[in-house]
Amino acid sequence: MSNNKDLILIVDDNPQNIQFLGGLLTESGYDLGVAQNGIETLEFVKDKTPDLILLDIMMPEMDGYETCERLKSDKRYRHIPVIFLTAKTETEDIVKGFHLGGVDYVTKPFITEELLARVKTHVQMKTLKSLLPICAQCKKIRDEEGLWNQMEVYIEKHTDSDFSHGMCEECAEELYGDQKWFKKRKNEAKSV
Repeated sequence: MSNNKDLILIVDDNPQNIQFLGGLLTESGYDLGVAQNGIETLEFVKDKTPDLILLDIMMPEMDGYETCERLKSDKRYRHIPVIFLTAKTETEDIVKGFHLGGVDYVTKPFITEELLARVKTHVQMKTLKSLLPICAQCKKIRDEEGLWNQMEVYIEKHTDSDFSHGMCEECAEELYGDQKWFKKRKNEAKSV
């Protein structure tokens, strides 16, 4: 799998649908992942993060609604856009898909050009959403509310990461280079 192609995960229990969609998306320059139900989907995303998921609703073991709900409840996966691709055409089904976190809803049979346009649009939107506005001067990051935060605060809020602080040699030199204790320590380090 090449690093510069977007990865689309197709989730459908029908092998013919997977084959058709796979051919269509491959011809359009995407890399593919395949899962045949919700459980396989949750296992797949543990190893690889798709750029978009095309998700059928009616599947054995775990349907598309529950799959989407589980993905969106986990902060590691909630950013992955989900397009429901299904034969369910009732308004309440469509609305339920959006309420559970789907970014789009396409009914089968679908129009090929329309589906490809939607996939492209949502992959591009995901890319744009993942860009972090960072101040060129102080390196603060602007959050979703438009507030500027220290990088550590932002990362701790949005990930499971913790920080330990240190200082690189260049910054130590800039801050303490003229201090006697620093010069002494630096000379001692050189002699060791």
